[in-house]
Amino acid sequence: MLGLLAPEGNRTKCPYNDSALTLTRSLPDPVSVRRRLLRWYDRNARDLPWRYKQGEPPDPYRVWLSEIMLAQTTVATVKGYFEEFLRRWPSLGELAAADLGDVLHAWQGLGYYARARNLHKCARLVGGELNGCFPDTEDGLRQLPGVGAYTAAAIAAIAFGRKTMPVDANIERVTARLYAVATPLPGGAKRISGLARELASHSRPGDLAQAMMDLGATICMPKSAECGACPLTTECLAAKSADAARYPVKAPKKPRSVRHGMVFWARRGNGQVLLRQRPEKGLLGGMMEIPSTDWRDKKWNLTEATVTAPVTAAWHPLAGVVRHTFTHFHLELTVLTAEINRGPKDSLWCLPSRFSEYALPTVMKKVAKHVSDYSS
Repeated sequence: MLGLLAPEGNRTKCPYNDSALTLTRSLPDPVSVRRRLLRWYDRNARDLPWRYKQGEPPDPYRVWLSEIMLAQTTVATVKGYFEEFLRRWPSLGELAAADLGDVLHAWQGLGYYARARNLHKCARLVGGELNGCFPDTEDGLRQLPGVGAYTAAAIAAIAFGRKTMPVDANIERVTARLYAVATPLPGGAKRISGLARELASHSRPGDLAQAMMDLGATICMPKSAECGACPLTTECLAAKSADAARYPVKAPKKPRSVRHGMVFWARRGNGQVLLRQRPEKGLLGGMMEIPSTDWRDKKWNLTEATVTAPVTAAWHPLAGVVRHTFTHFHLELTVLTAEINRGPKDSLWCLPSRFSEYALPTVMKKVAKHVSDYSS
């Protein structure tokens, strides 16, 4: 584990102990790290649709929208969604006035749909009670729906020039390597976050945060580190030990549990299929779905599953299983089909060819494909 001793002038001596080797290194100099990173960023910053150009004032709406989208989603995926959202809702007020169903539909493919619900809720709060103005401090931003510690720090630094450092996966990795933090994650996350925040810049906090992100995304990558191209090589303890890929150290992952469910593919004579909306709260809240049982650890049998069906019918299971993985569990769904004439009151019927008109999550699209493949 990395230990910190009392400073000697502007430098601190750091004993680094490992079972394989023992090194004594000087800790990175924060002033030098900032200078090197910003110089590199000015030449190599990624061209991203939500970034402001030098000399332009950042737009908090664009910064907030991009950070909500980027949470647990890749830059490559977000680019198109961000531009489409801006095309449809170019201002906070227009997003606040939008129908939640339209927002959820536009969000399809980004996953973690609670983000979309909170995005809409936050837009209405800021556009209404806060008169269209985002809070400009981390503490104020954290009071908003869907804005956690990372997002608040990112918006505060990038949009409002506050001296702070958001710690995403890229910044966590860069910092862990820079200081050779040997404490495994998740236990080491607090230490890494503290070290990252100590690097925050007074003069260009947003640029420094984005420089750290870009460095982690393009050079200091998860499975490889191009130390020869890195502006921090002379400061980085992991690079000096020629063992950068070791960091951040991760504890063994716990296996995901497997949950089971049955889906009711109810079809009437004209080919339309029964859909329903999921509750606002909970997993995939507010999204449309093909009706299903609860998803649980124990497998369902046909008799107990049909008790929960949206309508009484002669249900027949299709061969095979639809599999989907969420963050914390794997899901296995058996599809039950039935031909029916009537559905529940206020039923929503839709041809499979028009499912794209609704906010149908990926797992339900897999169900539709399974039925299509079985029928063809």
